Amino acid sequence: MRSILLVLMILMSCNSKKTSIKNKENNRKEATVVSKNGALSVNGNQIVNSKDEAVSFAGNSLFWSNDYYRGNGFYNKNVVQHLKTDWNSTIIRIPMTSDPDIHDSYLFDKETNQTKLETVVDACLELGLYVIIDWHSHKAEDNEKEAIEFFTKMATKYSKHPNIIYEIYNEPLKVSWDTVIKPYAEKVIAAIRKIDPDNIIVVGTPKWSQDVDNASENPIKGYKNIAYTLHFYAASHNQWLMNKAQKALDNGVALIVTEWGSVMADGGGKADPESTRKWMEFMKKNNLTHCNWSINNKDEGASALKPTADISGNWSDEDLTESGKLAKKYIMNW
Repeated sequence: MRSILLVLMILMSCNSKKTSIKNKENNRKEATVVSKNGALSVNGNQIVNSKDEAVSFAGNSLFWSNDYYRGNGFYNKNVVQHLKTDWNSTIIRIPMTSDPDIHDSYLFDKETNQTKLETVVDACLELGLYVIIDWHSHKAEDNEKEAIEFFTKMATKYSKHPNIIYEIYNEPLKVSWDTVIKPYAEKVIAAIRKIDPDNIIVVGTPKWSQDVDNASENPIKGYKNIAYTLHFYAASHNQWLMNKAQKALDNGVALIVTEWGSVMADGGGKADPESTRKWMEFMKKNNLTHCNWSINNKDEGASALKPTADISGNWSDEDLTESGKLAKKYIMNW
């Protein structure tokens, strides 16, 4: 009888250990970048996690949300899942097409564009990724009312989620920071902050989000957790733009590279591996979060995917362009 009890006790102990190990494995599997880092905030010129540790994340920008360019076919959960598991992406940017010159943008078809965007936001929330909701316009100051309406809806729906980052102006053109961009930004920020007091808001800067130094000399005040947008394309932009970025950082503002490419600024040409390497070193040194432009199969250099790549994800490296392979390498190892 004693021997039977002893055997039972040993078996129970083994099962208990197995269960404990299994639970630990499940917990590790369930841990995500958001569950590990929590709500992000701005501390000086750094993005920090809930433990006040400086952090940076690497991921992808999707293409414009409107149907004309066909990039919105990639606005689905399978793509987000693939980028998370195969690319090790920890942040996804969703460009809400809002340019007044594009006939099927959000300004003319709110329901279709918003549904596409929310599909990806919801996937990022489920999969534990950070997500940038991007007002993708070059003339946002001309549609201030619509921008406020849009971000009010987004904040109302998503403010409780630490995954969310609001990008309120993609790429201003050659317009004044002091008299055009900053006043627009302050109004949109005020609308968001009425609902969401904490999640980071990223503000575009003059000349296609290159003049971050200009914005840093007269930053937005009165609100916490404000960062500024820096965009670069490695084959066009080199040390002179890094110098601008360094000046902005030295002036004490936080930057997020919501869009970058290894090709020319117009999206064409070949990848420039050497310039891209220098940019990656600069971003790593300064803890800059970044999203590569773009997950699309349009026949241009900036597309990460070849024209034959399927919209459902599950791509092999044979489906990637040269710029796509380069982006994947850096994102995977960030």
